[in-house]
Amino acid sequence: MKKVFKVVTNKFFITGFTFMIWCLFFDQNDWFTLHARQRDLDDLKSNITFLNGEINKMTAERKTLTDSLDRGKLEQYARENYRMKKENEDVYVIEK
Repeated sequence: MKKVFKVVTNKFFITGFTFMIWCLFFDQNDWFTLHARQRDLDDLKSNITFLNGEINKMTAERKTLTDSLDRGKLEQYARENYRMKKENEDVYVIEK
């Protein structure tokens, strides 16, 4: 018991323990902040992965539309996705 009391009352132990508590809870870069930042980083990485997949998909779609010799396919895409029309036409949008 005396040995434990002697270790606990040691000035180096008290200083180290105080420093550890300060770093874990009160510092600008405490454990909770670092954990939140890591979660945000993981979310951003997954978002980057998703957006890179979307970019690849859109690039492939653009390539198929611009490389095809059939202009009707490009016109169909513009009509369906952007609701474009010719001057003498009326467009009726039916949503489900």
